[in-house]
Amino acid sequence: MADLRKLPNLSALRAFEAAARNDSFSRAAEEIYVTPGAISHQIRALEQELGIMLFSRHGKRITITEQGQRFAAVIRKSLNEIAFAAEALKMDAKQKRLTISALPSFAARWLAPRLWKFIDLHPDTEVVLQSSSHLNDLEREPIDVGLRYGLGHYPGLVVEKLMDDYYYPVASPNYRGGNLPKTPQELEQCSLLRMDTESSWMPWFEAAGIDLVEPTGGLLIEDASMLLRSASDGLGIALTRHAIALQEIASGELVRLFDVVALCPLSYYFACTKEALSKPQVQAFHRWLLDEIETFKAQSEWPGRSEPS
Repeated sequence: MADLRKLPNLSALRAFEAAARNDSFSRAAEEIYVTPGAISHQIRALEQELGIMLFSRHGKRITITEQGQRFAAVIRKSLNEIAFAAEALKMDAKQKRLTISALPSFAARWLAPRLWKFIDLHPDTEVVLQSSSHLNDLEREPIDVGLRYGLGHYPGLVVEKLMDDYYYPVASPNYRGGNLPKTPQELEQCSLLRMDTESSWMPWFEAAGIDLVEPTGGLLIEDASMLLRSASDGLGIALTRHAIALQEIASGELVRLFDVVALCPLSYYFACTKEALSKPQVQAFHRWLLDEIETFKAQSEWPGRSEPS
């Protein structure tokens, strides 16, 4: 084995190979972003180190020597092998990246607090969690998995229903000085917070068996996290999804009102392309996610745990 400590300067070797391939110091300089003078200097230093002429010089013209051609072919082969090896490493690193897109409320309040468990199990996988309110195009965007909240109609994708969710009212324990409504009918005297995308209280009113009209006026909130924050601040009573309200309920910032729940019209879905599903990290995340959802249902007094999902 050759003594690698005696290798010629690698920058000089790269400059020589570029000059040999382009038959020009100027074009070699443009390729590797140095000046022609730097190329000429590096090649002269290489010639002095090797004790041979690599180029014949004729004024501004150069001609590679026969020895130079043989040496350039060896260097080119070696540099190509290095380039291929580096590209393979990059591809391997890219293949171990897992990019997940989810609705902001679900990403922040359900997935992110649990994702460390998956990372601990798969420390060689880089996980990228993106939150987006719009529907990402998984066939065009560099996203492996979409965790979607909808009806499950996502043509062209592999889709699996993960779980339903349930609505119920929550309020700050200090709302109205702690004088919280004791029956659903008493909500008539309360400020009911609304979301523009999921604003209807009517399904829950019907489940509770009360004759109230849809609230109008007042505060209209666009984000589920802001809705819960407003309820925590005592601005009113929020109709929230079970899966995203547990942090505040567990901490005591919010309390659940009544035992009545209404099934959400939308559900959570796992979606990805067929190509993405073939990736080991996507398969591992899919298995982990299903297990985590079952654990969540078992530990969180899941309203529909006795129903098939």
